[in-house]
Amino acid sequence: MRDYLKFYINGSWVDPVAAKRIEVINPATESAAGHISMGSAADVDRAVKAARAAFASYSQTSVDERVALLERIIAEYQKRYADMAAAITEEMGAPAVLAQKAQAAMGIGHLQAALGVLKSYHFQELRGTTMLAKEPIGVCGLITPWNWPVNQIACKVAPALAVGCTMVLKPSELSPFSAQIWTEILDAAGVPAGVFNLVNGDGPTVGAAIASHPEVDMVSFTGSTRAGVEVARNAAPTVKRVHQELGGKSPNIILEDADFKRAITAGVRGVMSNSGQSCNAPTRMLVPNARLAEALAIAKQAAEATTVGAPDSGAALGPVISATQWDKIQTLIHKGIEEGATVVAGGPGKPAGLETGYYVKPTVLAVKDNQATVAREEIFGPVLTILGYDTVDEAIAIGNDTPYGLAAYVSGTDLDAARKVASRLRAGQVNINSAAPDLMAPFGGFKQSGNGREWGDHAFAEFLEVKALLGYAPKPAA
Repeated sequence: MRDYLKFYINGSWVDPVAAKRIEVINPATESAAGHISMGSAADVDRAVKAARAAFASYSQTSVDERVALLERIIAEYQKRYADMAAAITEEMGAPAVLAQKAQAAMGIGHLQAALGVLKSYHFQELRGTTMLAKEPIGVCGLITPWNWPVNQIACKVAPALAVGCTMVLKPSELSPFSAQIWTEILDAAGVPAGVFNLVNGDGPTVGAAIASHPEVDMVSFTGSTRAGVEVARNAAPTVKRVHQELGGKSPNIILEDADFKRAITAGVRGVMSNSGQSCNAPTRMLVPNARLAEALAIAKQAAEATTVGAPDSGAALGPVISATQWDKIQTLIHKGIEEGATVVAGGPGKPAGLETGYYVKPTVLAVKDNQATVAREEIFGPVLTILGYDTVDEAIAIGNDTPYGLAAYVSGTDLDAARKVASRLRAGQVNINSAAPDLMAPFGGFKQSGNGREWGDHAFAEFLEVKALLGYAPKPAA
């Protein structure tokens, strides 16, 4: 049983202003795995004041000093790597292999990427007699989700630390264990007091207090589009910068000349991984109508080959995060069937033999058109919708027919043709032919999938202000 009842403020573990704790549920067992304290606006105020006080000195540290700090954090992370993976498995039911090789790996990956960028980043640029200086924006409020918990913490904290910002983190109350270990890592690495602060709590209380606090200079939020709107509303009166990485309903266009077996199987796996709880999952597969039956058969085979079970069982899929999320997924599956979708694989209810735990059947739905609820709403579970198209232009139009624009996918043997399709898709990141992840590629969305970018050097810009120093250099002699 993990009891993490203190917050990390100004370099110390402290009690909350008012004692209030909740259970953290292990979704694989439906039983309590531990407890955390729930913070208040008063706790946020303490943390923000500590971050503000620390900013005066930390913002003036040298690049070499911050390089050394990131190197120490990476070293401490490596010591705690197994602990991090175990925490993620316990808090969100991630299969052990996924937690070890993907979830925990992303945390250290973002640290290493930020370190590499920092070593060669240009914080000053002379243009004529004017110096353009990129300076840390100030105190940052970081609000992170439960689905890739340490990934989302690291891809915000690492660049913020690298450029000289101070910060207050509110992780999801559903998956707080990894944030606790992350904080212990930073503490062991000697992050200066007040530079990084942790306050647990929920969005309407702690999240809103962070977004609205007048001493927070920017807020970076990852989560649902609905919650992102609330963050922006709370931030508006103080005119702070708001960075958001929100929802997605990503199209996956399988072109006529694609290797269908490879592309469709990869598409199914891309949806099912992490139990479908990835905002950039390729949840809308578009296939030529002339080959729809073939595509459905391949997708059925791939989904039915996807094993579901306890995190330590070797199964590919664990549970989804909570009873609330399980209920939402089931409601949407039923809605899809009511609206005429055909169940190709999976369907409502729990997999056989898994009555305990929030397990969902790997599900494939054949959908008649893109107006179906399951083709428009983000389900956030292991549910793939497949739609047919007649022409490439139609496929692109269907792909773009969504309020979201986080990611898109294209598969085809003719690379030039696939590139042309990719160029017409309205999404922040387009994957061609199942390319491997790239931690230096900017990550973020068009439309209601958010604004701004994370990952690699593009992440630095979110945490920097640009100052123009006119007359910095003397005029050249006449």
